[in-house]
Amino acid sequence: QVQLVESGGGLVQAGVSLSVSCAASGFIFSNYAMRWYRQAPGKERELVAGITNTGSTSYADSVKGRFTISRDNAKNTVYLQMNSLKPEDTAVYYCYVYRWKDYWGQGTQVTVSS
Repeated sequence: QVQLVESGGGLVQAGVSLSVSCAASGFIFSNYAMRWYRQAPGKERELVAGITNTGSTSYADSVKGRFTISRDNAKNTVYLQMNSLKPEDTAVYYCYVYRWKDYWGQGTQVTVSS
């Protein structure tokens, strides 16, 4: 079965960098686009970044130029490198794949203090 396991969140100060990872299993990873979403307290879940199976990337305007999504098909892992973090980036970050239906990871908390 499809499994997505995020890791790498934490508490950091504004301005620093942090990377989160998502290890995928249960499907042919290299064939599927992957996405990162986030959900802040009291807010709806929002799309942060996406990467196609061929490596094309897209970003929300709020993170463009600061975040980078990448993938390692040999490791079945997708990454989100977050630079110049801001307090408003505080959220639970979720990995997502659509394979006949929606699959989500359990999420990893990223907290940015001012």
